[in-house]
Amino acid sequence: MIVMKKVVASTLVLSSMVLVSFSSLFAKSSDAKPKLIVGIVLDQMRWDYLYRFVHHYGDGGFNRMLNEGFSCERTYIPFLPTYTAPGHASIYTGSVPAIHGIVANDWVDAVTFKKTYCTEDPNVKSVGGGDAGLMSPKNMLTSTFSDELKLASNERSKTFGIAIKDRGAILPAGHMADGAYWYDNKNGHFITSDFYRDDLPLWLQRFNQRNVGDSLMNLNWNLISPLSSYTQSTADDTPYEGVFKWAESSKFPHMTSKAVQLKDKGAIQTTPYGNTLITLLAQELISHEGLGKGKETDFLAISYSSTDYIGHFFGINALEIEDTYIRMDKELAQLFNYLDQEIGKGEYTVFLTADHGGAHNAQYLTDRNVPAKAHFIKEWLTDLNAHLETAFGHKKIVNSLMNYHVHFNESAIKNAKIDRLKLKKEVINWLEKQEGIAVCIDMEEHIPFKGITLLKERSKNGYFPQRSGTIQLILNPGWYSAYALTGTTHGGWHPYDAHIPLLFYGKHIPKGKTYKNYYMSDIAPTLAALLRIQEPNGSIGEVILELMEE
Repeated sequence: MIVMKKVVASTLVLSSMVLVSFSSLFAKSSDAKPKLIVGIVLDQMRWDYLYRFVHHYGDGGFNRMLNEGFSCERTYIPFLPTYTAPGHASIYTGSVPAIHGIVANDWVDAVTFKKTYCTEDPNVKSVGGGDAGLMSPKNMLTSTFSDELKLASNERSKTFGIAIKDRGAILPAGHMADGAYWYDNKNGHFITSDFYRDDLPLWLQRFNQRNVGDSLMNLNWNLISPLSSYTQSTADDTPYEGVFKWAESSKFPHMTSKAVQLKDKGAIQTTPYGNTLITLLAQELISHEGLGKGKETDFLAISYSSTDYIGHFFGINALEIEDTYIRMDKELAQLFNYLDQEIGKGEYTVFLTADHGGAHNAQYLTDRNVPAKAHFIKEWLTDLNAHLETAFGHKKIVNSLMNYHVHFNESAIKNAKIDRLKLKKEVINWLEKQEGIAVCIDMEEHIPFKGITLLKERSKNGYFPQRSGTIQLILNPGWYSAYALTGTTHGGWHPYDAHIPLLFYGKHIPKGKTYKNYYMSDIAPTLAALLRIQEPNGSIGEVILELMEE
């Protein structure tokens, strides 16, 4: 009897321990989700900027994520071309243009033959601005992580997107967002469309009325640190840099206050003050919309667009870029400190990545005996059509070479009864003889491709028949399609364009790094796994397993 009592007592104790254990596990499970997830995209940030400018960085920005968070050191873009819109769409859909449909910033519609902007929507009304507000995510054909977050919470989660660029705010925010706000270059205000709401929230109206942009631009732009510390840049005022229209040279200081006098509201986007404006807007939104204060996880997508504008205008080796990333580090530190105070340290999760990288200015490389060239691709279009007219007896058989794709004049081909296979062979044969073109790929796969598998895979991932051309052009390393000889651009498969940073920090994110290959399309399914929700409906990405360790 005594033995039985001891057994019963022991069983009760064990049961209590098990119940306590399960109770603790349940508490941990229910407490596992962060109050807020913040997605940060630095437009045109190359992976090497994490380390190239590290001697400038403090403890609170990039280094906070590197030292206390997790870094995926070999993260790539799995498609072509590497542009802003498909980059943002792929990050948040976990997919590629072949599925979500955002093949570029602009494309030629294969049915109407009209040029289409990625987020244009003539069926919406602008809210707070002019034609810049006629935008929505309707051209993106899949759901985003933020959409799935809304669905998983029965729409109780709050989701927003903000950026200088409309596409940087709209595509990450998704189809079900509570709001997406972008900058109108004409009136200097942040605006939206009635796709989201019929009026601007009162807090945003007040923010716009403060004319923060003008106040920032009146400070002028000078180096934030001593010139001697800028060891990763060329000398000031080189021929590789653009010059502001109100200036005589690209030399510091940049008298940005002149843009205020000229009422040039768009000038701020090509200065670090565009990034400051976004940080301030993010803080206002988090506070007034009450993000992170409810029972469900909320989400904010922040895209810093000015890093891209500055890179395009000045090139990646300019003092302006080094100074921009010193300032960007401080922006991140300010944002993280704000999140610590407003949401609570350890109660939010942040990831930081880029939509694409950027090439060295071609002339900068050639001056240093590295093969490169900035080519005005329209020159190929004119010469190609002249060649095809001789071969087939018809003018303007090719409409454009947009997005490194050959877009045929389909009606002309049909009316003239031109043999399509013969035409494609003629085009590829001519193009591959041109200096700077490495290889061409028949996207309809009638002509076998015997080149590198990686190039074909990335081309196919970026191919959406109704919005893409018939033949893909792959340029030599260092070559790019240019609009100007100064500054730089992006778009290729090469590491300088396709190797991007990917950092995670915050609640339940382990410290460390991995050198395994990952892709931007892995971000959304990883976030979905962390939150135990369904991944986006077009997702093809893989979960970053190193982040899943208990």
